[in-house]
Amino acid sequence: MKVVALSSSPRRDGNSWALAQAAGKGVREAGHELDFVHLTDYVDRPLGDCRQCRLSNGSCSVDDGYERLLLDHVLPADAIIYATPLHWYGMTGRLKDFFDRLFCYTSASSPHAEVANAGLMHKRAAVLISCEESYRGATLGLEAQFQELTRYLRQDLVGIVVGVGNSRGEVERDPARPLEAAADLGRRLFDIKVTDYRLDTERSNRVWSPAPPDETY
Repeated sequence: MKVVALSSSPRRDGNSWALAQAAGKGVREAGHELDFVHLTDYVDRPLGDCRQCRLSNGSCSVDDGYERLLLDHVLPADAIIYATPLHWYGMTGRLKDFFDRLFCYTSASSPHAEVANAGLMHKRAAVLISCEESYRGATLGLEAQFQELTRYLRQDLVGIVVGVGNSRGEVERDPARPLEAAADLGRRLFDIKVTDYRLDTERSNRVWSPAPPDETY
């Protein structure tokens, strides 16, 4: 399977990058193909007013590497690892630009809409967050945003790892061992069971099947 890790920090060797490296180690240990990407190498500009800057054929006119990132790295992947430090209790501006600019490629007027919409859906997704605050509520807003983003894109959010640290590489000293958790998440990226039930969902009374032979009720 193909996995792309999107590192969104402006600092190329910071704590979120360390988490991404750990997750990537797990991905490779599981035998999958890994593609590391720094968003700063591809995304230079935010979303503009499509009514003014869209080209006559419907294409996005923002001239940076975003289209290459999307078509050559993101869409071919079976899973995406989103890595970000916590900036003002949210994702980095660069990662927000990545999501905002999806509109240019998924809207009905885009010549890439069909391939972009199909390629974005049905992927596995994992989120890695570095944060200097140990306060549990600090990252909850961002975690909820990723839950809704991935649900809208019909991606399965398989896990979120939060590592506490500020100075470069300090996340390694977090007693909660987030680097180990990130590596485990990478190893199990395609094995983690994801459920999102509705009232009318057909399901058995067991989460893990088959049941052990000596199990009694």
